[in-house]
Amino acid sequence: MLLAAMLSCLSLLWHAPAQAAFPLLPQAQAQEPAAASPALTPAALADLLDNPEARQALIDQLRSQAAGTKPGAAGAAPAKAPPAKQTPAEAAEPTLQERMADGVQRFLTGVAADMGQGVDDMRALASGRSLRMDSGTAGNALLPLALAAVATIIAFILLRMIAMRIYTRIDHWVAEQGGDLQSPAKRTGPATMRVLYRRAGAIVGALAIDVGVVLLAAMAGGAAALWTTPGRGTLDVLAAVFLKAFVAVEIVKVLIRTVFAVRHPHLRLLPMSDELAKYWNGWLVRVVAAAGYGTLLVGPVMAAALSPALGRLASMLIMLAVYVYAVRVIWQNRQSVRERLDRRAAGAATFMGSRLRFLSRVWHVLGIVYFTILLIVSQVDPTNALPFMARATAQTLLVIGVGSLLILLLNAVLAKPVRLSDDLRRRLPLLEARVNAYVPATLKVVGWIIRIVILLLILDAWRAFDLSRWLASSAGAAAIKVVLNIVIVLLIAMLAWTVIASIIEHRLSQSEERGMPSARERTLLALFRNASLIVIVTMTVMVLLSQIGIDVGPLIAGAGVVGLAIGFGAQKLVQDIITGVFIQLENGMNENDVVQVAGVFGTVEKMTIRSVGIRTLDGGYHLVPFSSVDVVANHMRDFSYHLGEYTIAHRESVDDAVEHMRAAFAELMTDSVLGPEILEEMTVAGVTAVNDKGVTIRILIKTTPGMQWAVQRGYNRLLKKHFDAAGIELPYPHTVVYFGQDKRGYAPPANVAVQTERLDEGDNARAAGHTRRPLMPEARGQDSAEVLGNELEAREEAEADAPRT
Repeated sequence: MLLAAMLSCLSLLWHAPAQAAFPLLPQAQAQEPAAASPALTPAALADLLDNPEARQALIDQLRSQAAGTKPGAAGAAPAKAPPAKQTPAEAAEPTLQERMADGVQRFLTGVAADMGQGVDDMRALASGRSLRMDSGTAGNALLPLALAAVATIIAFILLRMIAMRIYTRIDHWVAEQGGDLQSPAKRTGPATMRVLYRRAGAIVGALAIDVGVVLLAAMAGGAAALWTTPGRGTLDVLAAVFLKAFVAVEIVKVLIRTVFAVRHPHLRLLPMSDELAKYWNGWLVRVVAAAGYGTLLVGPVMAAALSPALGRLASMLIMLAVYVYAVRVIWQNRQSVRERLDRRAAGAATFMGSRLRFLSRVWHVLGIVYFTILLIVSQVDPTNALPFMARATAQTLLVIGVGSLLILLLNAVLAKPVRLSDDLRRRLPLLEARVNAYVPATLKVVGWIIRIVILLLILDAWRAFDLSRWLASSAGAAAIKVVLNIVIVLLIAMLAWTVIASIIEHRLSQSEERGMPSARERTLLALFRNASLIVIVTMTVMVLLSQIGIDVGPLIAGAGVVGLAIGFGAQKLVQDIITGVFIQLENGMNENDVVQVAGVFGTVEKMTIRSVGIRTLDGGYHLVPFSSVDVVANHMRDFSYHLGEYTIAHRESVDDAVEHMRAAFAELMTDSVLGPEILEEMTVAGVTAVNDKGVTIRILIKTTPGMQWAVQRGYNRLLKKHFDAAGIELPYPHTVVYFGQDKRGYAPPANVAVQTERLDEGDNARAAGHTRRPLMPEARGQDSAEVLGNELEAREEAEADAPRT
């Protein structure tokens, strides 16, 4: 990019000398027509007619003479004639492709003609004949050029010596102000804005001094050239060519010295080492000097002194040499420059780092392409190529710089998160996150728009795309209208979604004192939010398609047909949606309800238009489609019941048990947590079963929705405590053992072994409610010692009788 900027400046100042280069001969002939007419040979006439500008100048002069006007007004005569009616396409300036296509053929034929004419001219010179100037004419014509060159160079050297002292003092002053920013190792601390401003001012001041030196030296050369032609009072043509070439080349050298500043590192624009700065400064100076002086000075002088063909051939050979040299240096340094740029990118910010990494991979391609275009265009259309290159390069650099600056500013401004007030965050908890979520998308969209505009402007700069003509055309106006409509539609869609979602979130985030939404309201609001999102997205897509020129009518009709086909093929999905709609309309269940659906018992966590998500007690998440729901058991509607059935032993009194149940309920009502959740007095339904286990008594406790299980746990704990205190036995399983009997009615003997039980174990067993009953009936009513003796006697008798049985 730096090289392109310098060559752009060179091309800007190239335009004037280029116009004076090859029409130099007809201008000299116009000044001295009497002397030129007899010396106009057929070869000179051919060269005159071969040059487009010289030919046009001759035509204008002939027309002015035919109209009876002065030769100086020749250029105005054609303009007075009414132009033919042209269409806008014909009146517009031809693009680069058109000029290239038209110029390639002229270039090839011109090169062939120049080579043939150049061979003839070289033979004429070898034979001692003069082409344009003889020895006397050449001395008089080249004297102003020589004096201008000598005076300019001497003045430039003297002024540069004075300026070097000024540069040295400025460099020392910048170093004293802490402006040594060339390498991180030399920095003693972060550079303040004041130091940066002073350093920038010093660089601008040095640049102004250097430009002044060039202009003063050119003025000195111009004065010397005017001194040689006092009678005419006008600057000699060749001297003017030299001065314009000198100013153009040296101004570009000034820019190079400003960037690299080999002798004054504190005035260096870019941070780099002294060796690197010296290398690139020398290379660029050589390229600019060879290309500038070769094509701006050598070619025109040869065209005036020898022949236009030799001048054009010399310019082409110089440009080819410069091109080969530039491409060779770029290719040799491609890897080293890439490594340096990668190191710089590693320590730079994200924005600059990504661009430096991209530039490190394509910089050599860009440089070679630029020199190639410069070579081709300068040879195909030498008159208009250099101003075109100047404008294209300047516009490209300006567009890239402004576009990068805009993207950087957008990143800096929108990268900061949007902070809402505390009250707004409390009322709309997700609004801040939603707004901040729009920032990356906005950055991407705006960034791509800026990049597209940059690309269009660059293509327009190189005449690959005529942006102004396209904007003035109906297609351009329609495209801009479509883009604006798309942006407006997207903004409206985003605004609508933000408003709807914010209103729903505001209602869902209401606190208890402001009226919390019910479970049904939360469920319906969540479903409405999802449905609104689907509707907004669908409508936005349809509108965008219509804006870009797609007819949405067939799409809607096709969607209807496809929807009908999908409806037949996906009946289960349709059934899911229809069933879900009716469940919501009938308020069958809501989020956070405890339900039993399709055999799944748990808490409703999420509901959509076609399914319900249930979390069971073991943590499993069940997704149940509504088509599988035939019965919904909701345990969270209006009120709930703790249905308790308690079984007592047959020997216990039912009335006593009921009294203790009521006492446990009365104690439960005093609980600060569970008491307020009980809505009515306990209902004793009575005895519901008498079976082998015992007597079952049923009770009912009415509670608030969802609290029946907590009340159940609390009541069971208190009832167990009251039953233990009253000695009411809860039954345990009883087993009846039948040994059978023979035909005589006698049962076979049973081999029963009685194990002696320790007294302490027996006491513990009785205290636990598991008192063992002795086998023999006569042991009842006896104390433990007698029972133990009887058991030992029975055991001895059984062991004595055992062998006999």
